[in-house]
Order: sequence, then structure tokens, then C-alpha cells
Amino acid sequence: MAKLKFIVTFFLLLAAGALTVIFGIVLFGNYAIDNKELVMDAATSIEDTEGNVITSLYLENRELVALDDIPEHVQHAFLAVEDHRFFDHKGVDLRSVGRAAYRVVTSGAKVEGGSTITQQLAKNVFLSPEKTWWRKIQEVLIAVNLEVRYDKEEILEMYLNRIYFGHGAHGVQAASKLYFDKHVSELTADEGALLAALPKGPNNYSPLQHPERSKERRDLVLGLMERHGYLSAEETVRLQGRTIPTEGARMTENPAYLSYVDLVLEEAEERYNLTQEEVLKGGYRIVVEMDPEIQQAAYNAFQEEGNFPAAEGEIKPDGGFVLINNETGGVLAAQGGREYVRQGFNRVTAKRQPGSVFKPLAVYAPALETGEYEPYSLLKDEKLSYGDYSPGNVDGNYRGELSMYDAVKDSANAPAVWLLNEIGLETAKDSLEKQNIVFEEEGLGIALGGLDGGVSPLDIAAAYTTFANNGIYKEPYFIKEIADRNGEIYASHEETEHEVFSPQTAWYMTRMLEAVVTEGTGQAGSYEGPLAGKTGTTQFEGISGASRDVWFAGYTPEVAGALWMGQDRTDENNYLTERSSVPTRVFKSVLTAGLAGNESLSTAFEPPEEVSDLSDPIRFVEINDLTAEVSLGWRGARVELNWSGSDDERLQYNVYEVTSSGNNKIAEVTGETSYTVQSANVFSPGSYVVVPYNPQIDREGDASNTVHANYSLFSKSEDAS
Repeated sequence: MAKLKFIVTFFLLLAAGALTVIFGIVLFGNYAIDNKELVMDAATSIEDTEGNVITSLYLENRELVALDDIPEHVQHAFLAVEDHRFFDHKGVDLRSVGRAAYRVVTSGAKVEGGSTITQQLAKNVFLSPEKTWWRKIQEVLIAVNLEVRYDKEEILEMYLNRIYFGHGAHGVQAASKLYFDKHVSELTADEGALLAALPKGPNNYSPLQHPERSKERRDLVLGLMERHGYLSAEETVRLQGRTIPTEGARMTENPAYLSYVDLVLEEAEERYNLTQEEVLKGGYRIVVEMDPEIQQAAYNAFQEEGNFPAAEGEIKPDGGFVLINNETGGVLAAQGGREYVRQGFNRVTAKRQPGSVFKPLAVYAPALETGEYEPYSLLKDEKLSYGDYSPGNVDGNYRGELSMYDAVKDSANAPAVWLLNEIGLETAKDSLEKQNIVFEEEGLGIALGGLDGGVSPLDIAAAYTTFANNGIYKEPYFIKEIADRNGEIYASHEETEHEVFSPQTAWYMTRMLEAVVTEGTGQAGSYEGPLAGKTGTTQFEGISGASRDVWFAGYTPEVAGALWMGQDRTDENNYLTERSSVPTRVFKSVLTAGLAGNESLSTAFEPPEEVSDLSDPIRFVEINDLTAEVSLGWRGARVELNWSGSDDERLQYNVYEVTSSGNNKIAEVTGETSYTVQSANVFSPGSYVVVPYNPQIDREGDASNTVHANYSLFSKSEDAS
């Protein structure tokens, strides 16, 4: 009886001990395992709207893949070399542990070997790399708990996505792209074996650094695959005969994309509260509106020394360029500088003095919107003073009055300031604020872009899309959509738009800005498609011919953009010696290169419905060949007046008889260059003069020569005074 009690007590104590051990394993494992640690850093991809990867951003170069995307022969390679009994044990392979313990006892080596895939995952995620008995015990305890929490497929998937393969590649997908330039799902058995050969010593067995050693290790893995029944002997021999890659498809960062990517990161943080660290670790897929061809064209243009204005001083002229999709507001291209570096000074968003590119936004469009002015309304073109402010035209010439059309085309300063004074600063500011351009200045200098804070190329480009969009402003953006590592939509762009101008105002501005390009200050360079735009130059006071900033802002029916050029610092020793013709030419060259081959582009601007088109301007002609021939009839004398006129039949001519008391208008002629004076005085047929009249602006031009009608073979004439 006593013996029986002893035996029962022994087994109870043994069971209690076993339960204590099991409880300890579970308790420690639960304490040690932090599920957040199992969430791996993953590379974020930035893609265009066609799904093409622009770049990858990461702290660890890792692309997560599901186990279903990893071919079985690739999985088998890892199982063969790392843990061929993976699906038979519960996290710890006692056979392997026994063999490892025997090696330690017989050789006195440090604690190593015998680790299952689950143990390796536990070690890589939760433990330090030190080799001690206590760390080995921790590894076992955590591995057992991992097997309780997760099934085998989940553990294998985490393992294959986490392990390091050398040269910055973490996980099988990044390694597959690095060594074979293909998705892991496309790997062959020998390629999978090469990857499985690497984790034991990524540097020692790298095919890029040690090809012979790498091949030996790969062939060993293939042999193990054959031993464990994953390959036949014939397959193994054939696969061992294959070569290995010696040049990796290393990820190279296209410098053309750097400034755009930085702006994407800024927007991710400002609009979607994703810090740069979260982006680099989170495995997001960010879809952006970038057009790679336009972006590359802009970058290429910025690499050409001859594309930048001549300058004095040691500071090299630089630039900022941006192009926006009119329909969506998405930024298609952004180039922040000639030698832009990651996280550098981005001139796309840097604020500079806009010069005359500001006139359409701050003066002319708001004036049209009041309804009090039209494109052919006459504006004062005089040297005037407004308190202490006395703006002048760059060429020093003043014509007294100038149509808005010509003031825009020729970029005259005096009419712009006069008109802003007429409509009021608040009218201009209200219009600009609707386009996210806000400033504190109160002076009339804003008509010429005189802003202390300045505006950026992105600000200007976005505002010019308003003209292309029939008066609707669309807030610009870079990011179209963000998906998390699970493919779920994290955030997407929501269009922000509102009406700034009427379609009529926008259309009038388009017509006038087209004239800038075809016959005004924006003629430099060449672009075959429809283009409307405005030049801008800010002067450096005190030095004749010196400039601070030179601009061109313009748009086609599809895109709108702005290009600024200048020095980052302008002073008496550093300034530009060329004007806005330089960015005008470069802007057109970028459009030509970036849009080449796009067959969907419009061939002309199309007016929106229910707007009045703007007819071409009527131009005066000089008349200095007026003649008069007198003939007699039964009713008296007739005087035939003839002159050379305009090809534009809309130009009118006022015919005057010159008398001692002044000129007396006797006729209005349209579309003709002759007139017959009936019933003239037989004895004194009279003197006459013809004056062209422009009905668009309700103004007469210069009078013709004065002609005296006489009964002679030739009429006597003299110049009008």
C-alpha cells in the first residue's frame, strides 16, 4: 500500500511539474510575444495611374507577399535546407535539439543549431543575436507559443517575408527582384534554391560577390531537396548545371523623380497625416498623377546649361517647373531644381516675385468679371503717379490709351496699374483668395506682381488652370489614392473646386493669352499645338537690364503650368541679364517633348457653350495715297475718292470734306476703299480727307493725306497735318 502511494505521489508530482512547465511556457510566451513586433516594415511603392512603379521608399527593402504567391518549389527549397520536418513538429524539433546538444557536449561549442523555422522567426523578431543558454530557452518558449497562436502556413509566410538576403533585400519578394529581376511567383526551382542558400550567410554566399561559393551552396540546397523528396535525381542534376546571376537588378533611383517624390511625401503628411517614417515602413501603395514622360522631359530640360538665362555673379541660375492636368487638378510633373537632391530646396513650392504673369490673375480677369470692361475696352496708358508709386512701361513708351487686348499682349505696365486702381484692390484680392493666393499687401504694385511674400510656380500653375477650366478652380494635388499593405483604400483624393470666373471671362482671357503667344511677348520658342500664356519679368532696381525673376505661365486645353527661373539670391553682384524669353522657350520645349505622340490632344481651344467669341482685333492702317478725280454729269460734278485700305473689311472709313470751319463728315464706308461724292460744286469740287475708324474701340486712327479735287488730268494732294 505504501509503495502504491509513493508511485501515485510520484506521478502526481511529475504531472504537476509538467503542468508547471507547460504553464510557464505559455505564460512566458504570452508575455514575450508582442503582436506588433510581428508587423514587418515594408517598402511603400509610388505608382503612376497606369500601375507603373515610379519608385520604392523604405527603411527596409521589403515587399510583402502571400504564401500563395510563393511557388511550392521555392517553399520546398527553404524547408529542405532550414527545417524539413517543419510540418511535423510544434515549434521545436526534439531530434534537432538532441543533435545540437550532443555537438555542444562533445565539442564545447557555443549554443547554436537545431533551430526550426519557427524558432528562427522567434529569434529574428523578439530576441537579441547573443548565443547563450537563456536566449535559447527563450527562443524555444516563444516558438511553442507562436505555434499555438498561428498555423503553419502563417508562420512560414512571416518567415519568408522577414529573412534577410543581403544587399539590402528583406524577404523573398525583394530578393527575387534584386537577384533575378522578377516577381517571386515566377522563380524556378534552382532560383528558389539560390535564395534559400543565402540566409545562412548573405555576404558569404552572395552570387554578386562570391559566385563560386554561391553556386556550391545552391547546389547543396538542390541536393537536400532531392534527399527529402522534393526533386528527382534527374531534375537535381539538370538544375545544378544552371548558371547563377552575377549582376543584380539593383534598384536605381531616377533623379528625374526626386523632387516629385518629395512633394508626394509632403502631401501624405499634410493631407493624410502619414509621417515619412510611416510611409517608409508601412508598405503602402501610393498612386500619383505623375506622367513619367513629361517628368523626364522637364528633368532633361533642366540638365541643359543653355536652357537657363545668362547671369552675373557666382550663383548659378536655377528653376522650378510644374505642370497640372486641367481636368483633374493632378500634378503631372514637378521639377524643383537643376541639381535637386532628396529633401532639398524645392523650387516648385518656393515663393518668388511673379512679375507680369500675375496681371491676368490680379487685374484683367477680375476686371472682366465686374462686367464693366471687355477685351477691347480702352485703358489709360500714361505715366501716372498714385501717391508715392509711379509705375512705368519697360520700354518708356506711352500711347495715351490702349485696349485691354493689347495691354495683355504687349505686357504694358501702366494700363495694368491704372485698371487695378479703377476696380479696387479688394476685387483683385477676392478673386485671388478663391484660388488659394493670399497676401497682406495693399499697394497697387500687386498689379505687376509686387508681393513681399511672393507666389510659387505651383500657385501660379493652379491659378492658370482656372482659365482653361471655364472659370473653375481645382485645387492641385499629387496623390490620387493610398492603399495599405492589405490592399484596403486608406485615403483617396476628393476634388475641391469652385467657380472663380464666369465661362465668358475665362474664354476672353484665353483668347487674349493666345495672342500673347502668337504675336506678343510670348513668341519665343515653338510649340505646334494650341497654347495660351503670359510672360513675366521682375527687374532688379538700380542696374539697367538686370532681372530677378523670369517666368512663363501657360496652358493648353489639357494642361497648365508655370516655369520660374532665377538665382536663389539676387543682389548687386548676382542678377540675371536675360528676360522672360528664356523660360518661354524652355516651357514650350518641355511640352513638345513631354506630349510627343499623344494623339488625344486638342488641336484648338474650344469655346464653352453660350459664350460670345472674341473676334480678332481690328487694326488701323496708314492711308497716304488718297486720290480724287472729278467728272461732270447732267446733275453736276462728281468726285471719285480712292485709297489703299485694310484687308480687314471690318475696318470703317469716315470721309470728311475739308472746309474753312473744320472737317465735315459726309460718309461712313465699311469694307470699301472708295467713295463717290455726288453733286459736288461744279466750280469748287472741294477738298477731302479719309480717317479710318475702329468700331471695336470706338476710336479713329490717323487721317489720310488731304486731297483737293480739281478739273485737271491729275488731282492735287497734300499731306494732312
